[in-house]
Amino acid sequence: MVDTTQLRAQARRHLGPHFTRGAQWHGADFPVFVRGEGCHLYDSAGRRYLDGLAGLFCVNLGHGRTDLVAAAAKQMETLPYATNWGAAHPPAIEAATRIAELAPGDLSTTFFVSSGSEAAESAIKFARQYHRSQGEPGRTKIISRDLAYHGTTLGALSVTGLPKIKEAFGPLLPGIRHVPNTLGYTGDCGEAAALDCVRAIEEALLQEGPETVAAIFAEPVQNGRGALVPPDGYWAELRRIADEYGVLLVADEVICSFGRLGHWFGSERFGVVPDVLTFAKGSTSGYAPLGGMIVREPLMQGLFDSPLTGAFTHGATWGGHPVPTAITSAVIDAMTGEAVLDNVRTLGPHLRAGLDDLAANHRCVREVRGTGYFYAVELTADHDTGRELTAAESTRVLREVIPAAFDRTGVILRGDDRGATMLMISPPLVADRTILSDLLHGLDGILSDIEAALPR
Repeated sequence: MVDTTQLRAQARRHLGPHFTRGAQWHGADFPVFVRGEGCHLYDSAGRRYLDGLAGLFCVNLGHGRTDLVAAAAKQMETLPYATNWGAAHPPAIEAATRIAELAPGDLSTTFFVSSGSEAAESAIKFARQYHRSQGEPGRTKIISRDLAYHGTTLGALSVTGLPKIKEAFGPLLPGIRHVPNTLGYTGDCGEAAALDCVRAIEEALLQEGPETVAAIFAEPVQNGRGALVPPDGYWAELRRIADEYGVLLVADEVICSFGRLGHWFGSERFGVVPDVLTFAKGSTSGYAPLGGMIVREPLMQGLFDSPLTGAFTHGATWGGHPVPTAITSAVIDAMTGEAVLDNVRTLGPHLRAGLDDLAANHRCVREVRGTGYFYAVELTADHDTGRELTAAESTRVLREVIPAAFDRTGVILRGDDRGATMLMISPPLVADRTILSDLLHGLDGILSDIEAALPR
């Protein structure tokens, strides 16, 4: 048996945690995971947990996949590293070709990097350099949405609409304009062009000067503020606005691509072809770091052919690494052969119905939002009386009650405070009815623990 106490002590001394408060890192008995199998994780004490977040929205095919491991091992035996700088290698070529076959419209050129943040950074740089290549160097500004998360590198963080995680790193890139997100709008809300959340984008463009704007960034379903599914016609309006004013439309699909919404790419669900589409997480099912952006063929060709540029002057050592790109092809094989998208489209409504039942039976649930295998449960103190959580209650729920409930129930989700107090739910895409029932049963217990901690 692994000595968990020693492992925690070594981690606290030598391992820098991500997005983790010091008090939690040094004071709580955090789990040390040592093995994964299917939709479950096992810690160093041998306890099993249901991975209701798919790692971090990424382990779409579940843990312990020997096919993905075999693809990685075979590639490492053949060619463990080669660059895509002025050269190419078969696994990157194959992965890019297969992605082009799956991507909507003429999105046909994939630029590989190693993470979602790098993918967003690449999209920002591409948008700026593309406009420069077309003789419009003044187009540098970006429009994105309030409380949207686009990454942690400096450019991606600038585009991110979450003040809480930005303020420590200022000044960030200038020329970023944030507009209202789609909270409160979903389904048929009438004429999309007349909605405030759409009009605000066009108004921002006109105020900034269209000739200064490079791109509009948006997620098909926005993660920050809790799985915001846009209203009918919203993405068609984004496409219209981008075309009318000559700006690029960037779909950030780091979470929404590779099946999370029941489609290869979330943009398909809303019937729009963006100019640039970013991806990461699910592209390797979390088995190796990979991200990228897919660019419409005429745009990439326009940059290459321009006498003002002739190249996309951006790259990274690990971009298009042979091992993760080989895994991507194996992921596509598995998702196709196992009808994973059909599973999400078939059982997504079942998951939603279960969440709605829990919302009706727990006074601490204010709202359920989401689609596919991607949901947010927004919390409140009492939905019957309308009493909201106080700041102190929210802090206690997120830092004490929810972590303890995860441990008690053996179900791992994510507590979130980006704009509201929420639980994020994102199971592996291979989760069947039994797994979803176990997840819902665990969530029932978690919500009961939250209610027990809140006075009426």
